[in-house]
Amino acid sequence: MIEMLRTPDLQQSHRLRLNTLIRLRWLAIVGQSVTVVVVAYWLDFPLPVSLCFALIACSAWLNLLLTFRYPAAHRLTPRAAFITLTFDALQLAGLLYMTGGLTNPFSLLMTVPVIISATSLSLRLTALLGGLVMAMATLLAFYHLPLPWFEGAELSMPFIYIAGMWTAVFCSTTFTAVYAWRVAEEARLLANALAATELVLQREQHLSALDGLAAAAAHELGTPLATIALVAKEMERALRGDPKYHEDVTLLRSQSERCREILKRLTSLSSEGEEHLAQLPLTSLVEEVIAPHRDFGIAIRLEPGERIGPEPVARRNPGVIYGLGNLVENAVDFAISAVTIRWRWDEREVAFDIVDDGPGFPPEIIDRIGEPYMSTRQGAEPGGGLGLGLFIAKTLLERSGATLSFYNANERGQGAVVQVSWPREAFLNPGSAIASMFDTA
Repeated sequence: MIEMLRTPDLQQSHRLRLNTLIRLRWLAIVGQSVTVVVVAYWLDFPLPVSLCFALIACSAWLNLLLTFRYPAAHRLTPRAAFITLTFDALQLAGLLYMTGGLTNPFSLLMTVPVIISATSLSLRLTALLGGLVMAMATLLAFYHLPLPWFEGAELSMPFIYIAGMWTAVFCSTTFTAVYAWRVAEEARLLANALAATELVLQREQHLSALDGLAAAAAHELGTPLATIALVAKEMERALRGDPKYHEDVTLLRSQSERCREILKRLTSLSSEGEEHLAQLPLTSLVEEVIAPHRDFGIAIRLEPGERIGPEPVARRNPGVIYGLGNLVENAVDFAISAVTIRWRWDEREVAFDIVDDGPGFPPEIIDRIGEPYMSTRQGAEPGGGLGLGLFIAKTLLERSGATLSFYNANERGQGAVVQVSWPREAFLNPGSAIASMFDTA
């Protein structure tokens, strides 16, 4: 499941909601209409009002067409969104052509379609739209109608001003588009990784709940099975002298008794041992975490550390077991010959250290360890390594109240070190740690 979710679905994450574009276009239509009215009728500047409103009407017509043609929740394909944003850029360029080109202070609005594209479309389409916008800005620097001004007076802008406006449009488009694309891409990756985390945690919780389902099944099947056993016993008594059916009835009764014994064990397992099985001492947690990774040709060394006070015994937490198991698995994958597991506890803290003798973490990315979809080890295969799996493990452990530290050991023969530590109270009561996280938020 982790491999399936390692790479986000770009087709889904780059689909822009149609209703968002429609509302933004209505806002632009209102703003453009008000501006034309104010300039033409309040300031009384000469302006081709009819042509301007014709272009504005084209945007309104497109909005009405899309509104009646598609439902509000419709999501555009990247190609359709690109075409729609291209129309918006061309419509704005047409208005600027009739109102002074780059001498018009509203020319900076040419960056808006590119920014919208950067937040929702791929980098390739955004770059293509940005190139188109800059080409139109270059044409508007040389070809445009005069800037509306007082009648009888001509406002002539020096070329250096026009060059400055072109530079401002270029810089604004480039910087804001790159910034918006980067922020949106990180948000998309984080959303996909959190979805994968929820799926893993849900699966682990379902596995932990199987004993409860077995107890419920045993309870529900108990009554009909008792009836079957009673009827079988009566039939055996009635057919005791019948050589044809006596053997079959005896077998039926014996098998019903066997089923009752099995259900009895399931019921006792849940009712009498459930609380006991739900409690997991720290040493048992260590053994349960490392057991699946013993037979991979890498020695796993156990080194108990300082133990002050009674051993911590916490409720079984699928997220903690999965998270620690993932960290051990990564250590085994990158170790040369051995992985060392250390644990310790005192009255205030419970700690768990995982040390391997591999190449360690590259220094340039050690501060970014735990980000989704990022391989952090030297020698990792493309698409593999410590990416989404480590993000999920880190998220699950932090939800339990743990603090994780990643660094390289200074001792000879040791590589990467992952330290997981809990306040003792958070380890014993993981629910209180989650509640405190929500309170803080």
